[in-house]
Amino acid sequence: MDEKPIDKEIILEELSEMHKLDYDYADGRILGSMCTEAHPFAKEVYFKFLDTNLGDPGLFKGTNLIERKVIESIGELLSIENPYGNIVTGGTEANLMAIRAARNHARKYKGITDGEIIIPASAHFSFKKAADMLNLKIVEADLDDNYKIDVESVKSLISDNTVAIVAIAGTTELGLIDPIEELSKVALENNIYFHVDAAFGGFIIPFLRRIGFDLPVFDFSLEGVCSITVDPHKMGLAPIPAGGIIFREEEYLQVMAVDSPYLTVKTQSTIVGTRLGASSAATYAIMKYFGKEGYSKLAEELMETTKFFKEGLDELGYEVVCEPELNIVAFNHPDMETNVLAEKLEKLGWKISVAKCPVAIRVVLMNHIKLSHIKELLEDLKEIF
Repeated sequence: MDEKPIDKEIILEELSEMHKLDYDYADGRILGSMCTEAHPFAKEVYFKFLDTNLGDPGLFKGTNLIERKVIESIGELLSIENPYGNIVTGGTEANLMAIRAARNHARKYKGITDGEIIIPASAHFSFKKAADMLNLKIVEADLDDNYKIDVESVKSLISDNTVAIVAIAGTTELGLIDPIEELSKVALENNIYFHVDAAFGGFIIPFLRRIGFDLPVFDFSLEGVCSITVDPHKMGLAPIPAGGIIFREEEYLQVMAVDSPYLTVKTQSTIVGTRLGASSAATYAIMKYFGKEGYSKLAEELMETTKFFKEGLDELGYEVVCEPELNIVAFNHPDMETNVLAEKLEKLGWKISVAKCPVAIRVVLMNHIKLSHIKELLEDLKEIF
């Protein structure tokens, strides 16, 4: 820190210079991110609620009401009439809350002290963080030939110490939907907590199903599903940070609750104490602004761009890993190592990511990637080929 105050114009100029080092979503060159530029209206509302703290809801009753309304709205999308949960920082914190709820519930009602969680090989790395923080053992289920969790593998891994089964609705690397309906039955039959990580898919699958896409059910209409992660700051176009965790039963929040004697509420279930209310307010506003009709239109446009890109890759002779279920396309060159192809694309100014399971170039067709950008990318891929 400087000894004396500095004029704000000088500070802003310094910040602007550093900001120039960042990539801009609007350039359409960020191809591997599951986040995108927040909608201007959501940003406007976010700013108005910057001083609110949901960690002390008695002081911010209006913002607390907004959060409850957001959870109800997201719950409706996920086929539950009376949802419980919170708007948190993102999918990682939401997954951590879900696994903590599962562990505490199993510890309280089953007496499990050395818990295990069964996750697919395609699971997000946040579950490794959760296992590390909560002293749980990860048991990794195999994937089938379609890169989805193998149900028989899950069945074989269930033990007396299993506290949770995890499935993904929109895998991070390929955007695939696990056989959640089958796993829901497995979880019910074995009386095991079942969590669905729909951080990516949760804000697009319901809208695609609404307009006729043949996608599997993943939500609370399946009796075995106990909790779902869904991130409004991805396809929902809310500002970062805005993740969501939805629980079927209030009991799952209660088993995580700790005393908070000096606040305006007696207990607190969230991981963090101080929670910015701006994320809830912005999510509420943008969901109202778009409505189901607006989000359905956005989802359809994303899938049209995805289809165009996939077909373009096919025509050029690239090998697409799997038929896209959502707006992610993974592919390889038939005669070139993936990392070499990645380096060539990076040199051409494309910010891509490389999937590990399987190894492939991974492109996430988010809202900031327009058809014109994909056409330009295909031209570069044609030159590389």
